[in-house]
Formats: sequence, C-alpha cells, structure tokens
Amino acid sequence: MTTYEYSCAHCGRFVKRLPMGSAPSALDCPACGSRAGRVYSSPGLIRAPARLTTLREHEERSREEPEVIRRGSAAAPTARPAHPALARLPRSR
Repeated sequence: MTTYEYSCAHCGRFVKRLPMGSAPSALDCPACGSRAGRVYSSPGLIRAPARLTTLREHEERSREEPEVIRRGSAAAPTARPAHPALARLPRSR
C-alpha cells in the first residue's frame, strides 16, 4: 500500500492509502464530498515536521533566487562574549 496525497479546495489536504499505481487523479473528499485533486509530493515527506518543510521550501526558492551577500553591504556580526570559563584555560604563546 502506498500513501497518496489529495487536496480539497474547501477542507485542505488529506492522505489516502491505495495499492501502488492505482491512485486516480481525483477523489471525493472524505469530509465534504467535493472533488479533490491529487498532489504530487516527495515520497516519505508527507508527514514531515514543519521545520523540515520550511527548510525544504527555502532550499527550493534559493535555487532560483539565491541570497547574495555583498562585502560591506550587511551589518557586521556582533561579537559573542566569551564564556568566563574560557579565560582560565592555558594559552600557548
């Protein structure tokens, strides 16, 4: 059995488990009964955590519109204060 994802215009997305290769292009929504079209998604990522989904969407966007950082155009990063325990470590001279 394979998991297929469908999207209803009224209720949103839902999944249906069917034998491989037997999924129709549209199904009736189990909640409202209207037609829901099949959504093609990456295998195994239907139930991915929200953070993973956000990262994948960012990766997809960066292929077409990469973030460009020019020297001097961005603010300099703020220096993090050193941990007090690091001051007691021996230093090589």
